[in-house]
Amino acid sequence: MRQRVLVTGGSSGIGAAIARRSASEGHEVEIIDLVGPDAVHADLSSVEQTAAALDEVLRRGPVTRLVNNVGYIRPAPVSELDLEDWDRTVQINLRSAVQCVQAVLPGMREEGFGRMVNISSRAALGKEGRAAYGSAKAGLIGLTRTLALELAADGITVNAVAPGPIRTALFDQANPPGAARTRAIIDSIPVRRVGEPEDVAHAAAYFLDERSGFVTGQTLYVCGGKTVGLAPI
Repeated sequence: MRQRVLVTGGSSGIGAAIARRSASEGHEVEIIDLVGPDAVHADLSSVEQTAAALDEVLRRGPVTRLVNNVGYIRPAPVSELDLEDWDRTVQINLRSAVQCVQAVLPGMREEGFGRMVNISSRAALGKEGRAAYGSAKAGLIGLTRTLALELAADGITVNAVAPGPIRTALFDQANPPGAARTRAIIDSIPVRRVGEPEDVAHAAAYFLDERSGFVTGQTLYVCGGKTVGLAPI
């Protein structure tokens, strides 16, 4: 079934891998991002810019697959957390997801079919220096579970993918290559490597598949086993 797929933050990293995977499966891909030659440009921290971008995407037709992937992180201990950064983190990671859901929902309901995937993070389980980011990503998991219940009768599934350490610019920004702490993170991963964006795209593709209609409200950790038991980092 060929569908239109919307990926926020789809110009790089995990989002780009999901966009490529969706395109390879024959779907028409729309991207909303701050940059990128193939994206509808918008700062997703802005309600107004997000709304304008969604209007542009939906003028071309309904979206029946949504991936709320966009991410923003600025690590800081809570004692040093700037509240403007807190607001921006929540706006980008969580509020934009709700806004996208509200925009695409009428089209999904009309089609009687929809797939929503929210890209959360292992940081939702707790990580030092991630008070804002972890809270926003944990909020996505709560949103996923609630929407799954609300939308199941409409033929719409809602699931989350929570990546562990994935080699993206966002990860490298927070964990500089070669740093002792970065090495410690890698050593704490049972499979002994950092994940690749394609690892997450593969998980998202399962939830986006039309054959995955009996799976909803779930969170899949793509983390190399890092969430199993007690990891040292």
